Amino acid sequence: ARSLDKLYNFADCSGLHLIFALNAMRRNPNNSWNSSSALSLLKYSASKKYNISWELGNEPNNYRTMHGRAVNGSQLGKDYIQLKSLLQPIRIYSRASLYGPNIGRPRKNVIALLDGFMKVAGSTVDAVTWQHCYIDGRVVKVMDFLKTRLLDTLSDQIRKIQKVVNTYTPGKKIWLEGVVTTSAGGTNNLSDSYAAGFLWLNTLGMLANQGIDVVIRHSFFDHGYNHLVDQNFNPLPDYWLSLLYKRLIGPKVLAVHVAGLQRKPRPGRVIRDKLRIYAHCTNHHNHNYVRGSITLFIINLHRSRKKIKLAGTLRDKLVHQYLLQPYGQEGLKSKSVQLNGQPLVMVDDGTLPELKPRPLRAGRTLVIPPVTMGFYVVKNVNALACRYR
Repeated sequence: ARSLDKLYNFADCSGLHLIFALNAMRRNPNNSWNSSSALSLLKYSASKKYNISWELGNEPNNYRTMHGRAVNGSQLGKDYIQLKSLLQPIRIYSRASLYGPNIGRPRKNVIALLDGFMKVAGSTVDAVTWQHCYIDGRVVKVMDFLKTRLLDTLSDQIRKIQKVVNTYTPGKKIWLEGVVTTSAGGTNNLSDSYAAGFLWLNTLGMLANQGIDVVIRHSFFDHGYNHLVDQNFNPLPDYWLSLLYKRLIGPKVLAVHVAGLQRKPRPGRVIRDKLRIYAHCTNHHNHNYVRGSITLFIINLHRSRKKIKLAGTLRDKLVHQYLLQPYGQEGLKSKSVQLNGQPLVMVDDGTLPELKPRPLRAGRTLVIPPVTMGFYVVKNVNALACRYR
C-alpha cells in the first residue's frame, strides 16, 4: 500500500496518468490466475479514490523462462476477463481502462499467444500493447545506432501485430507500451547517449506514420541505462529530444514527398534511406505558432551534410530551426546536447532552460549537418489539414 501511495502521488503530482500492471504470476493449481492479492490492492486503491488504469502481467511470452510456468494466449484472455469482472463491481473502476497483453517481440510463438488472447479477450482491452527492443545490450557498439536496417525492424513488427488485432477487433487501438534501445536494461555510455536518440526519434516518427498513437518509454529514472534522467535528475539526450517532440509535434501526421530521395526499388533490393524526414501539424498547444503551421523532424545518418529545399506552399515561409547536436569531446557517446549551438542544462532544480529556435530566412535551404537530428517549424503555412483538430 505504501509503495502504491508513493507511485500514485508521483504520477498525480507530475500531471501523469498511472497504468498499474498487476502480478499475473500468482497461479492456481489449474493454471488460472489467482486474483486474491490483486483484489486486496484494488479495494485499497478504490478506498483512496485513485484514478488508475489497469493491466495484467508483463511479457507473458517469457513466463516459462522467468518463472518456470507457461501461460498460453487463451488462458491469458480468460485471466483478463476475470480481471474485468473484478473491476466492474468497484464503482470507481467500473469503467476503468484495461490494457494488454504487453507481449514481447512478435516472433512466431508470440504471435500465436497474441492470436489466442485476441480470440478470447480482444474486446475486453481498450488498447492492445506490445514491447520492442532494438538491440541485444550485450553486443552493442555506437555505430549500431546508425544502421538503417536496425531502424526498420520496427515497421515489420507493427504490421504483424496489426494483422492479428484487425482479424478479431478491426480498428482496435495498438500501443507500443515499452520501447528500449537495448535489452538487459541497456548499455552504459551508449543507450543513454546522443547516439541512442536516432532510434528514439525514428521510432516516434515511424509509429505515428503507421497509426500507432501512444508510445510508452522505458524508463524515466533509475532502471538500467535507458532512462531519461540520470541519478542526479539531470536530463539526458533523449529527455531533451522528447521534450522538443512534445512541444513541437502535434498528433496529425502529414505525407512527405522528397524529390531525389525516393529511388526506384529494384527486385530483391530494399531501399533504406539514411535521410529520414517526417512531418506533422505543429502542436496546437504551442502558443508560439499559429494553427496551420507544420513541423518537420529530420534524421541525417549520412557522414556528410545534406541540403533540403522546401517546395510548393512551404517555399517562401519563415522556418524556426531546433537543431540538436552532441556537446563535448565524446561525440555521439555524449550525455550532453546542444540546441542550435547552445548547451542544454537545467537553470536550477525546478527550471528548464528556454528552448530558443534559430530563425531561418524565408526561402533558405535547410542544411542538415552529418549524423544529427533536428526539428524545423515552417511558420504560417496555413495548411488546411492543420487548421482544425
